[in-house]
Amino acid sequence: MSDRGRWLAGACVSTVAVGLLLMGSILGTPPPRDVARGSAGTEDGGVGEVAVGAYLHYGSPGVERMQELSRWLGGTELRAGHTYLPGDTWANIEGAPDSLRSWARWRNEQADRLFVLNVPMQERNEAGVPDGRVAELIRSGAQGANDHHFRQLARRLVDLGVPDTVIVLGWEMNGFNYTHRCRPDPQNWKTYWRRIVAAMRSVEGQRFRFDYAPNRGGDAIAWTSCYPGDDVVDIVGMDSYDQEPGRTFDEQVTQPYGLQQQVDFARAHGKRISYPEWGLFRHGDNPEYVRRMLAWFAEHEPLYHSITDYCPHGVWQCGQNPRSTQVFRESLSAGPGAGPGAGPGGGTGRGPGAGPRP
Repeated sequence: MSDRGRWLAGACVSTVAVGLLLMGSILGTPPPRDVARGSAGTEDGGVGEVAVGAYLHYGSPGVERMQELSRWLGGTELRAGHTYLPGDTWANIEGAPDSLRSWARWRNEQADRLFVLNVPMQERNEAGVPDGRVAELIRSGAQGANDHHFRQLARRLVDLGVPDTVIVLGWEMNGFNYTHRCRPDPQNWKTYWRRIVAAMRSVEGQRFRFDYAPNRGGDAIAWTSCYPGDDVVDIVGMDSYDQEPGRTFDEQVTQPYGLQQQVDFARAHGKRISYPEWGLFRHGDNPEYVRRMLAWFAEHEPLYHSITDYCPHGVWQCGQNPRSTQVFRESLSAGPGAGPGAGPGGGTGRGPGAGPRP
């Protein structure tokens, strides 16, 4: 699903357009708050609220925009802070970006916040590496060649005071594009995942939770074929955009390896569910999709969900989806006090090598 050209083409939005659509979005009355604040499992297995979040920027500006988005939603608390480690070099996968300090400060300002970090399993993660080479890299990882990189990342997160980070490891592994994809060697890929988790859990003080998050649908390989085991997975996630396979939301639910199968699979394995990435896409400005996704979250109570908020997927930093923006804002607003202030006026928010979504 990665496509840098498509991501850049949809990135620019005028401030005027955003301001106009936001003026129109405050006219409705927000629906019941359970859409935004259903219950979800907490770290100790108890019951807590679903953590709402958004991907707003790869680096420190994403932290600042969390507060701006919260104000736009009339004070709704955003408890899931979501970002990515760049997959260009091992140094960055080890946690080199200085922006991690900003995210750690944000996480520790309130005890009930979640820091969600997508972690690549290979460097040059978007370099178009062919299957044969990917298979070699998977086997090398399965033999322990990269364990030290992930131990270093774990130490970095613990030292920053975020030992309870939710690690979305090797996301969309069932796809065709990322170097950390599974299809070239599923058996060794599962072994590699297990080695990474073991390496990170070996660091003193860690309390990481590992989120297994494929693309919705069959894609390059059935995502169930890559599942590495209940002992090394804490959450069964899914990245789900409004695109094929699935012309309608109902089809996205019932298709093989779709939303219902994710829920059923997670229940069978005793896991929480999550939605690290979701948003608009091939079907354009589709308020029905947004409405149905938010209702799905309210019904199935994921640990967290995070909309990808840049064009063409987003609703706050993207001015091309005004009807969907209105539904999102009215559904998640804390109340009628939400003002008409515009978003930041567009922009991609992703750093080089971070893996443009989708």
